[in-house]
Amino acid sequence: MRYGLVVLGAGLSGLLSFCLLAASIGTDYWYIIDVNKPNYESEELSSYSGLWRINEGANRTSIISSFSANMSALSEVERHLLGLHKAVVIVLPLGLVMLVLGWILGLVSSMAASPRLLRGTAFYFLTCSLFTLTGVSLYIRYSSKAMDEFRRVVAPEELAFVDVSFGWSFALAWISFALELTAGLLLLLAAKIIQAKGRYDCGVDLTF
Repeated sequence: MRYGLVVLGAGLSGLLSFCLLAASIGTDYWYIIDVNKPNYESEELSSYSGLWRINEGANRTSIISSFSANMSALSEVERHLLGLHKAVVIVLPLGLVMLVLGWILGLVSSMAASPRLLRGTAFYFLTCSLFTLTGVSLYIRYSSKAMDEFRRVVAPEELAFVDVSFGWSFALAWISFALELTAGLLLLLAAKIIQAKGRYDCGVDLTF
């Protein structure tokens, strides 16, 4: 396998993972609630939300104020949910910033063609993928806890008209995670190619 194609694939994977994670963090289709209640406008009752905003009905948008909320006025469940949300909005943007540095490191290490640098950058990308995985996992836990609380306060007959699902913003974060893994594995492969080439060149030199 050619070294140039491998590092190009790693670079494209890293760049695409950054773009998809940025789009995921910035859009509001992480969690979708569809309400299909008879004799009601479903669009007015339905909502969709992201990491920063909740959009209800046609024109109502509210900001999720995790860091400015008065904790003393909240219940234990609400404080727990707020803590999970804070963790999500810290971990995922931090992972996004780390991807920028990872792409720069990948460019430098691929141009230097150093097995040690390539392996270091590969493990850095794998660490970035853990940040994304952690953020997504925390969001799943957060939304699950929120739904449990919603079921607790809403009558079962009302829940029959409610359909909840994760949206395409959530899916983009998963794809970004997969691409971060891909970039890391390709960089490991590139390091092995350079190492094998070095051993082969040494063998040729010794022959002569």
